[in-house]
Amino acid sequence: MDYIANLDKALNDLHDEGRYRTFIDIVRHKGTFPHATWHRPDGTEQDVTVWCGNDYLGMGQHPVVLAAMHEALDEAGAGSGGTRNISGTTVYHKQLEAELADLHRKEAALVFTSAYIANDATLSTLPKLFPGLIIYTDALNHASMIEGIRRNGGAKRIFRHNDVAHLRELLEKDDPAAPKLIAFESVYSMDGDFGPIEAICDLADEFNALTYIDEVHAVGMYGARGGGVSERDGLAHRIDIINGTLAKAYGVMGGYIAASEKMVDAIRSYAPGFIFTTSIPPAVAAGAAASVRHLKTDQALRERHQTQASILKMRLKGMGLPIIDHGSHIVPVIVGNPVHTKILSDMLLERHGIYVQPINYPTVPRGTERLRFTPSPVHGPKEIDKLIRAMDELWSHCALNRADMAG
Repeated sequence: MDYIANLDKALNDLHDEGRYRTFIDIVRHKGTFPHATWHRPDGTEQDVTVWCGNDYLGMGQHPVVLAAMHEALDEAGAGSGGTRNISGTTVYHKQLEAELADLHRKEAALVFTSAYIANDATLSTLPKLFPGLIIYTDALNHASMIEGIRRNGGAKRIFRHNDVAHLRELLEKDDPAAPKLIAFESVYSMDGDFGPIEAICDLADEFNALTYIDEVHAVGMYGARGGGVSERDGLAHRIDIINGTLAKAYGVMGGYIAASEKMVDAIRSYAPGFIFTTSIPPAVAAGAAASVRHLKTDQALRERHQTQASILKMRLKGMGLPIIDHGSHIVPVIVGNPVHTKILSDMLLERHGIYVQPINYPTVPRGTERLRFTPSPVHGPKEIDKLIRAMDELWSHCALNRADMAG
């Protein structure tokens, strides 16, 4: 076996398809989000505006968050010192979990190192708790959900994206006595569309199934207190397990689930992804708790976020660019070719100081390659004007079609 040749082929295949991913080295500056400094490969620096970040509300620079992190760092030091079972559970972790349980009006919450691990660990553990469990999963669920379901060794059924009728067909074919769980998302991050939460909850009631929702792209941003789309729609009480992140709207790091006390206790006790992982640092837990607490009352920030997203979508549509608009805060502009997408991304960065990463297969289907913009409350009129002028110029330069794909 020529190992080097195999590695060369794998990497060359990505280059040939135009979907080899490159990292852009940036430094964000507190107080000036979304502006950052790009450290170019040639050693020079360039000021850029970040348009593809997941710090949706700019909480990564909020004084309340930073003050809590400084205080915890000075009090407890850098790391947690161990796994949650072995010395790694601190007062900061317990306070964060209490805030999250309260956020979703659940009995308990459990914090993981990331939302990816929270999904993977929980979904791979559930069949141990419910032997014979059948998991019904949306075709466009996140990779972390797919991986957790794949690894659990149980039965799975994949229903077409947001297709409740297809989900019903699958449920009807299985043994009524078998334990069941329906796994889906509230906001699907690549198209920005919403999951049919109420309809899925109705089916779950009818077929005696548990419900598992990924609210990663919604927590902090939707609902009266930032509890996500399930809170906004008054449906959180019908969801058995809610997955969320602390790394997007809350501006810090980590993931979690919120559920009944017994469900959380069982996952805590059986999930290897939780048991054998060092817990997040106390300063991170403190910052996340402060962010969650603050966003329970800062509805004005959520409203500004939605306003900025609406303005950007309206202006892109006004130029005839092919955007997908499902009413969420995510703004995908379809290019449809990985090479063109990379060229556009490179030109935006190098010529205009606008940083947006190309999104290619396997994250999205081939032929739907895109630039995915994530406007925030800290993207003001000046930043939007600059982006619109750059997109108009480069779209024409690349001779790409202008056709509205609003959903």
